[in-house]
Amino acid sequence: MTESSFTDDHATRIEALYQDRLVPCYAHRPAHLDAMFRATVQRRPEAQALEEGERRLSYAELDREVGLVAAGLAALGTARSDRVVLWLENRLEFVITLLAIWRLGAIAVPVGTRQSAAELAYMLNQCGASGLVFESTLAERLPAPASTPGLRWKVDCLDSRAAGATPQAGASLPYESLARAPGVQALAADFSDQSAACIMYTSGTTGHPKGAVLSHLAFFHTARHYVHRFGYRADDRMLLVIPASHISGLLAAVVVTLQAGGCLVCLRHFNAEQVLAEMEARRITATVMVPAMYNLCLLQPEIASRDLSAWRIGHFGGAAMPEVSIERLARVLPGLALYNGFGATETTSAVALTERGDAARFPDSVGTLVPCVDIRVLDADGHEVPPGAAGELWIRSPGNAIGYWDQPEATRKAFVAGYWRSGDIGSVDAGGYLRVFDRIKDMINRGGYKVYCVELENCIQRHEGVVEVAAVASPCEVLGERIHVFLHAQGAIDADSVRQLCRSQLADYKTPDFITVSATPLPRNLNGKLVKAPLREAARAAAAARLLPR
Repeated sequence: MTESSFTDDHATRIEALYQDRLVPCYAHRPAHLDAMFRATVQRRPEAQALEEGERRLSYAELDREVGLVAAGLAALGTARSDRVVLWLENRLEFVITLLAIWRLGAIAVPVGTRQSAAELAYMLNQCGASGLVFESTLAERLPAPASTPGLRWKVDCLDSRAAGATPQAGASLPYESLARAPGVQALAADFSDQSAACIMYTSGTTGHPKGAVLSHLAFFHTARHYVHRFGYRADDRMLLVIPASHISGLLAAVVVTLQAGGCLVCLRHFNAEQVLAEMEARRITATVMVPAMYNLCLLQPEIASRDLSAWRIGHFGGAAMPEVSIERLARVLPGLALYNGFGATETTSAVALTERGDAARFPDSVGTLVPCVDIRVLDADGHEVPPGAAGELWIRSPGNAIGYWDQPEATRKAFVAGYWRSGDIGSVDAGGYLRVFDRIKDMINRGGYKVYCVELENCIQRHEGVVEVAAVASPCEVLGERIHVFLHAQGAIDADSVRQLCRSQLADYKTPDFITVSATPLPRNLNGKLVKAPLREAARAAAAARLLPR
């Protein structure tokens, strides 16, 4: 199910990628991401590129900063293919250093700021990082030097510190010192767009995370799909509020904005009241947020009174937006177009995107395939299923990861015949619309009946007062699994009214058996994505408690 080729600069051709894959790619594209950035600088040198608080950089100023920091990194010995870990919040230095790494042909490794010292140490060692640029406020969580023997240097990023003298051995350098390295600015390295641009660690539910290796070609293609499908313009002002260390923040906000030539406005943390205030004051035109963030914004009383008329693109990803949220946003912000998408770290973000209006017309869909992407839906026996039937999604795309860093067996199992096995259950109908029902491991088997958690969660989200919801399996000796739902709500929620809503909308076997209501948010990982592992553990504990003799 491949979208047809375009003409002119949209023309595609089959190319041999990474030695063993034949994949459609855009024939006309820059040599790599640094070349893409330099083209934007040449096009819009005086236009604003970055903004954070009172700090602002034009594209020409950003290019100069990138050159200086690239020279500083080179002076520390950073060369092509070296790995540099970025342990930073959403700030100007993240973007500057990222682009400097790419200018050298080195590999950026963004890591979420909520990672523990042990988790950071694992990633530094697993990818063989030569350097670390870290947030000064995170210094207490730095792993002990003895636990990361391959790390050659550390750079401490603190806004207010003046550059000091050369530190003692083992200490960190101030970030400002990178821009004072002797010699001329570093020139772009000569490398292919099939070279690695990033290693991004996936948030695995068991064991250690895997480092997906993403190429310059992958980033460029996916960003181009976003720009054309959503209609991004050079005058757009993108709010970066989800972590830039996550693929959605890095690709759908940072790289998309740099490719379009817009302005990226950095906000380090999400707070619904602050987000709305910033959007009004800074005339934000585009956002990338998870559905729960939009819901929290809707709960702010002042949303109707603020001037948010500039806001025209509201991108959300992964799961479909609850219909009730779409309806409420349409009433409060009639000029806002909502767009959904589906993808993963291993596909460098989206392989399917919605068109304008699709979020309301097809609220259960995550869109249609973008150019160059092919998705096959296969059953458990490896047979392709008819249109509309459910099965595992196998994805071929120029955005597919090269593989997992230094994990050949995991790469062999996940990347098969040019496709990535997603582990997601979904379908593609005759009209080309993709629907994602659940992760294979998340589907609940209740007495032989399949319950897709996403369908149930979207239904419950319509209940007034519900902010977010997660359904998980609860072990049962009779049925195998029963349904346990966890709700985060504002105000009191009657469990029976939730069940009645489900009975009125869904088959009776999809009605939750157990409901836990919480006044606090459900658990999320460092990227802001809801994490079900602790909820499954809570459901198992509750099931065990029910079996105890009374």
